[in-house]
Amino acid sequence: MSDPQAGQAVSGGQSEEDLAAAWGADALDDEGGGERGAEDAQPAQRARVLNQAEIDSLLGFDEGPSAGENRTGMQKIISSGLVSYERLPMLEIVFDRLVRIMSTSLRNFTSDNVEVGIDNILSLRFGDYLNSIPLPAMLAVFKAEEWDNYGLMVVDSAMIYSIVDVLLGGRRGTAAMRIEGRPYTTIERTLVERLIHVVLADLSASFDPLCPVTFRFERLEVNPRFAAISRLSNAAVLARLRIDMEDRGGRMELMLPYATLEPVRELLLQQFMGEKFGRDSIWETHLAEELWSTDVELDVVLDEQTMRLSDVIALQPGSQILLNTVANASVTLRCGSTALFEGKVGRRKNRLAVRIDRPLQREPVTT
Repeated sequence: MSDPQAGQAVSGGQSEEDLAAAWGADALDDEGGGERGAEDAQPAQRARVLNQAEIDSLLGFDEGPSAGENRTGMQKIISSGLVSYERLPMLEIVFDRLVRIMSTSLRNFTSDNVEVGIDNILSLRFGDYLNSIPLPAMLAVFKAEEWDNYGLMVVDSAMIYSIVDVLLGGRRGTAAMRIEGRPYTTIERTLVERLIHVVLADLSASFDPLCPVTFRFERLEVNPRFAAISRLSNAAVLARLRIDMEDRGGRMELMLPYATLEPVRELLLQQFMGEKFGRDSIWETHLAEELWSTDVELDVVLDEQTMRLSDVIALQPGSQILLNTVANASVTLRCGSTALFEGKVGRRKNRLAVRIDRPLQREPVTT
């Protein structure tokens, strides 16, 4: 008779032996192929796949709180090569003056408590800015008369409805109603145009200590394509202004291309108002006073002739050179190689004299 429990024990023992043999084979494989496993593990570590967050951080497209101006990664390297313009210290002072002047003028204009602040001043390409303007908005094109070039002012929709609400007697404490999807009315455009005239007058006053300039309003546009005042690839300076009227307000942006600021570029590069870059006014005054007492030799040129070298070498004592001039003919007075005056030769108190008739126009000095 066979014992079923014994059969089960035998079968169970065989299965345990089989498992032990399998584990032993795996252990031998691990010992024999340990080096190979290590080699296989290294490529696996090298081929680690980056997740989407790491890729975004590398390219500079992360949307974290530090995104925006402080970009990192490859995007920062690319953008630093594209938009790298010189800093204009005096322009920041001009915009600071504009904020103070606008705070006073807008209070008088709206008869309300107005606070004006500047968010930031940055350099960017004109085409990139046109594509980033939030619509609907009003774009005012103005001209700098003395610089013979143009600038751009953008008033966003919140500021438009706020200024309309304030000027037409809206109650305080109520948010301005914004109706999107419709064109601006004539009343809205007229009131915003009055605001733009006030801001342009303040901008002119802000530049007065640096250089006199008049900003004249040209036209009002609602489509950025019609407000192109410069090439899309040209560099420009953008100043973002924030205007608060208690619980109402909005934003205004001033765009000045570098081509517009080129006539006063040297003034804007100064570190402070009236900078002279190391000039010594005492030495300049002393030099100017000494120049008036400097002795200068003047030569009277009766005639000029061009002769061959052989003829000049053949000249001997007693040789005569005929001058191509007549009595009372005009002669030239020179200082070195520079012709200064034209006059006539005469006699005064038994001395030869030259009477100056007119000064000669000097040729421009080229470097």
